[in-house]
Amino acid sequence: MLDEDEITRVLVVAAHPDDIDFGGAGTVAKLTDAGAEVVYCIVTDGDAGGFDRELDNGGMAELRRAEQTAAAKCVGVHDLRFLGYGDGTVEPTLGLRRDIARVIRQVRPDLVVTSTPERNYARIGPSHPDHRAVGAATLDAVYPDARNPYAFPELLADEGLEAWTVREVWLLGTPTPDRYVDVTATVDRKIAALRAHRSQTSRIEDLDGMIKGWLTGHAAAAGLPEGSYAEAFQAVVTA
Repeated sequence: MLDEDEITRVLVVAAHPDDIDFGGAGTVAKLTDAGAEVVYCIVTDGDAGGFDRELDNGGMAELRRAEQTAAAKCVGVHDLRFLGYGDGTVEPTLGLRRDIARVIRQVRPDLVVTSTPERNYARIGPSHPDHRAVGAATLDAVYPDARNPYAFPELLADEGLEAWTVREVWLLGTPTPDRYVDVTATVDRKIAALRAHRSQTSRIEDLDGMIKGWLTGHAAAAGLPEGSYAEAFQAVVTA
């Protein structure tokens, strides 16, 4: 498995604006603080999310892109790429695999972070169908697509994008975590990033308590000292 100090370039592939902030923004902040370059690839614009139906889908998409951009700045991320797929209708198609493989070849990351393609029966929130579809397509884009020079040959012929092998994938929302990151020093920035998603989080009465409760549980599972916070992933070695 990758040591944190080996990680210099990271690609996060998420279905919606705010997915990474709920799942791994504390880890992202820790990595950027250590000098890693982190890029966000957001598959949809989140146009079916939120509660303010005075906005049409186009207005909601514009708002959520702006919220994600502001949230990313809280944790040191300034390179965001929105693929523009429809919120709530994502499927792990060849087209989506190609689009994610393109970004992998552009960014050339050591680590990819994405959603688990598994359904989590213990906590249904991570199992949104878009999350599972994006996780499945991303894993396929990592292996075999991005590393295979014969896969999507137009990426090389038309765009000059050479094959790239990602060393490891960390899955969010997994029912079987095996990689914990101590985010005690960055938990406040994670919560600030979540607060930037006002259309999604403003109705949560005790956002701090909810998030810190989750992270306290992860820290306990990781054997960290009392008062610590951690984020949880399943690590998949892919190199």
